Amino acid sequence: MRTRFGHGLTVPAILVAALVFAGAAGARPGQKLRGTADSELASLSVALVAKGEALLAQKQLMAATDRFETALAVDPRNVAAYLGLAAVARAEGLPGKAARFYREALSIDPANVAALEGQGLAFIDRGARARAEANLERLRQICAAPCPAVNRLQSALAEPAPAMVEARARPAPAKP
Repeated sequence: MRTRFGHGLTVPAILVAALVFAGAAGARPGQKLRGTADSELASLSVALVAKGEALLAQKQLMAATDRFETALAVDPRNVAAYLGLAAVARAEGLPGKAARFYREALSIDPANVAALEGQGLAFIDRGARARAEANLERLRQICAAPCPAVNRLQSALAEPAPAMVEARARPAPAKP
């Protein structure tokens, strides 16, 4: 049961706000957000991501999304939470939304191999092959050979575009 307070806030909304303020209180002034290690993240945020990943593996997308979003409310520097939200978006067939979550992860950790690969795959899903190729080049610069992420993205780019596959499957129109 959700109890409403004077300004239309519900109890869960107030709890999330309290968690955000508690996480912000622990931040040091001038603290860098890039490349945040799990040991620097709020332990609750890391635990919520682990629960979200387990739910995602079970295809419980809404519950996984709730855990990832709560993890970000607790600690907005949690790259793994953005990666989880991106994975949910891809599972839902929303590559544009996935690409945006990958972009958020990359704004925190620009050299995150999983985010670069995932964003490249989401770009391919959207038909933005040139952007996926740019991600492949960034991956090649960051990831030492042999790099499975480079190989997977390169393989995905080598496949024909979905529109081309569909066009090949349709019979040619009859000529009058």
